[in-house]
Amino acid sequence: MTGVEAPAAASGAVPTVLQFDTRLFDRVIRTVPREIWAALVVIVVGLTVAFVLGALTTRILVRLGVPEAIEGTAFERTARNFDTSTVEVLGSLVRYFVIGIAALLSLSLANISIAATFWSRTVQFLPQLFIAVVILIVGVVVGDKAHLVVSERLTGIKLPQIGVFPQIAKVTVFYIAVLVALSQLGVATLALVVLLAAYLFAVVLLAGIALSDLLKSGAAGSYLLLNQPYAIGDEVEIGGNRGIVQEVNLFVTHIENDGEEFVVPNSAVFEDGVVRIRD
Repeated sequence: MTGVEAPAAASGAVPTVLQFDTRLFDRVIRTVPREIWAALVVIVVGLTVAFVLGALTTRILVRLGVPEAIEGTAFERTARNFDTSTVEVLGSLVRYFVIGIAALLSLSLANISIAATFWSRTVQFLPQLFIAVVILIVGVVVGDKAHLVVSERLTGIKLPQIGVFPQIAKVTVFYIAVLVALSQLGVATLALVVLLAAYLFAVVLLAGIALSDLLKSGAAGSYLLLNQPYAIGDEVEIGGNRGIVQEVNLFVTHIENDGEEFVVPNSAVFEDGVVRIRD
C-alpha cells in the first residue's frame, strides 16, 4: 500500500508549490503601490512610442526627398562627420522628446512631489521648446541651402562683392528662424518685429555701402545691354585693358587678349570711357 500511496503524495506536491508561487507573486504585486506600476507602464509605452515615432519621422523625411534636397549643406556635412545625418538628428530629437515626456509623466504618476511640480510647470513648455529646436535646425539647414543656391546662381558674375549675397541669404534665413523660435518660447511679438525691422534696415544699409560699386556696374550694364555701344567680337579698350569682347553681362565685360582675360566692371565704361578699335 505504501508503494501505491507514494505517487499520490508526490502528485499532490505540485499544486502546493504552484500555490505557494502564486501567493508570493500576488504578495509582490500588492506590496508595490499601484502608482509605481502605472509609472512603469507609462515608461514602457513611452519607449515603444518614442522609437516608433523616431523611425517613422526618419522614413517620412526620406520619402519626401529631404536628404537629397539638403545634400552639401554645412549642417549635413557636420552631421556626416559624426556618422549621422540631418534626417537622423530630427528622428532622434522626436525620440528623445517623447522619452522625456514619458519620464516626467511616470514620475508624476509615482507621486514624487518634485517631479509632479516640475511636470505641472513644464507640460506646456516642453512642446514649445521642441518646436523651437526643430525650427532652429530647419533654419540652419535652409540657410545653408539658400547659400548654395544663391552661390550657384551668381557663379557667372566674377566680382568680389557678389560673395556677400550668399552670406546675406544664409544669415537672413537663420535670423528669421531664430525669431520664429523665440516666438514659440513666448517672447513678445512686438519685440521680434522690432528686431526683424532693425536687421533688415542694417542689411539694406550695409549692402548699399558695401555694394555701391556693384550697383554702379549694374546700372552701367543695363545701359550697355540696351544701347550696345560695342558687341561680342569687337576690339575695345576699357580702362587700359585692350582686347576682344567675349561677353557682356549686367555687371562686367569680359575682354580677351593674347590668352589673357580681363574682367572689367561696366562702371569703368562711364568712368574711363571705351575706345572701339577699328582695322
